[in-house]
Amino acid sequence: MIHFVGAGSGAVDLITLRGKLFIEKADVIVYAGSLINKQLLNFAKTDAELYDSAYFCLDEIISILEQAERDGKTTVRLHSGDPSLYGAIREQMHRLDRLGIEYDVCPGVSSFCGAAAALKAELTPPEISQTVILTRIEGKTPVPEKENIRELSEHGATMAVFLSAGMLSELQVQLLSGGYTNDTPVAIVYKATWDDEKIVRGKLSELSVMGKEAGISKTALVFVGEFLDGYPTCSSLYDKNFETAFRRRAK
Repeated sequence: MIHFVGAGSGAVDLITLRGKLFIEKADVIVYAGSLINKQLLNFAKTDAELYDSAYFCLDEIISILEQAERDGKTTVRLHSGDPSLYGAIREQMHRLDRLGIEYDVCPGVSSFCGAAAALKAELTPPEISQTVILTRIEGKTPVPEKENIRELSEHGATMAVFLSAGMLSELQVQLLSGGYTNDTPVAIVYKATWDDEKIVRGKLSELSVMGKEAGISKTALVFVGEFLDGYPTCSSLYDKNFETAFRRRAK
């Protein structure tokens, strides 16, 4: 059996209990060495086989997984954050399906969740934003035309931009050419929940300079939106005049 496991956003204690259990029981672990916190490997058995996927292509990764299955071993494929976001798991699962090898997926705490926690931010405050866009700027890997940053910016929603810290100048241009203004609040969160986490806040007109001055060019998320400026309104949920199935309206 192969378990795709989300390692979480960085801090060792943010892996799920299920994910930790899978690591502890695994005979083989193929991990994203350039992205995960390697202290997670301390949970592995002393005789577990460890492979850093940063050094392998897809064929080599599948070969390791297939051999482990032939040998009757339990395998963990350890991805950063949550495997469903930019984890490149679909292509691995497709190959495993063709080989008739069973697998399952253990979710993890995504880096955007870790970064939002670091910012102490609610991404969806009432009357400010009720939509969160998770995306990235086009680089070596293209994005669908209708999903380019410029098009998505027209919504003015909360945006969390992955895999784009090395292209902040271009990101800034595209965000401004869409729907955001120079004064739109932005934040760069470097290595959210790691020991060396760093947060830089400012305005969209300053985005590229912020990254350069902070020395951030990778392993960071960019947040864009008015949610970063506080909350002038409250939700109805805890309003004394708002009746729910559990609470009557105040008299």
